[in-house]
Amino acid sequence: MTNGSLTFWIVIAAASAAFGALYGILFHEGPAVLGVTYGTCIGVLAIAYERGALFPRYTTCLRRLPSLAYFAAAEISLLLVIVVGMSATGLVVRALGLTDKSLTELVTPRLQAVLYAMAVSALLIGVLRVRDLIGSRTFTNLILGRYHRPRSEERIFLFLDLVGSTTYAEKHGDFAAQELLKDVFETIAEPIRRHRGQIDDYIGDQVIISWPLMQGVERARCIDCVFAIRKTLRDDRDRWTKRFGLVPELRAALHGGSVVTAEIGVDRHKIAYFGDVMNATARLEGLCRETKRSVLVSEAVLSRIPVLPDGIEAEALGQYALRGRSGEMAVHALVERRRLAVVGEVVGRPLQGSGADAFHRLS
Repeated sequence: MTNGSLTFWIVIAAASAAFGALYGILFHEGPAVLGVTYGTCIGVLAIAYERGALFPRYTTCLRRLPSLAYFAAAEISLLLVIVVGMSATGLVVRALGLTDKSLTELVTPRLQAVLYAMAVSALLIGVLRVRDLIGSRTFTNLILGRYHRPRSEERIFLFLDLVGSTTYAEKHGDFAAQELLKDVFETIAEPIRRHRGQIDDYIGDQVIISWPLMQGVERARCIDCVFAIRKTLRDDRDRWTKRFGLVPELRAALHGGSVVTAEIGVDRHKIAYFGDVMNATARLEGLCRETKRSVLVSEAVLSRIPVLPDGIEAEALGQYALRGRSGEMAVHALVERRRLAVVGEVVGRPLQGSGADAFHRLS
């Protein structure tokens, strides 16, 4: 349930309507339909403002302020949104003929109503921020207690690692490196969300994403996600170069299989995965350096995908013994066929050697 999804806004509207109805009961404000109408309209407006769907440029500017200034400005802005929302809802109520109150009464917010709306908005925003902090799916699973007892399930994991982040930090400092990582992680969130991936963790300059196995292999979604991320970064190369002096590149490894999923922790709860699959995916990502390939996928995942995304080809690299594992793993490199063809045109001659053989073999 992402911020922009229909389900998200239906849940927000339903919660707001419930709090609106509760207000009518607590303060004897007449028919429940009035409380529901006010609650729904004001709640949706408040959350739309907080999420940046309402006045996005303004909220973006606010977030750049120092913490105390941001908090004060954000609260004042939220208060204004609520007051204006109450007045606008009063006009709607009047137009629908839901009450016989005068227009002045309907468009003039009462102090107790404003305070109640601020308290409810603060509660909803707090819950949403906790949800953002741990991830929407993790939040839902924790609330439902889905993994209170360990469960075995089949999942696909994608490990993404930012190339050259250590070198960048040594040259520009840790704060600059953090800004780069933050920007990269924010940028890749959209294609991950679009391909229904779940961001499970950030570890330094690495992102761990997963799918239930059948969801990940459907329409080669997990592979399509990798190249959608790479395209998103490439398409904005001017901005990256201007701000950071480089275009971010990511190494990627895809592997999947059976894992044990469980809720762990006491003071801080987390959904964690246990099993060889996690270690193997991490080792596979490390193999990118050795093979000098940007995207690697295991046979275990590739064999489950009947058709690769258009323009993507797989090149068999053979069997590799990964550190910490007794057996070997069949590994494939994923490449963009169109980009290989463009390289051949740029140098003004056909591709030669093993790369050319691989290209013609895959074509």
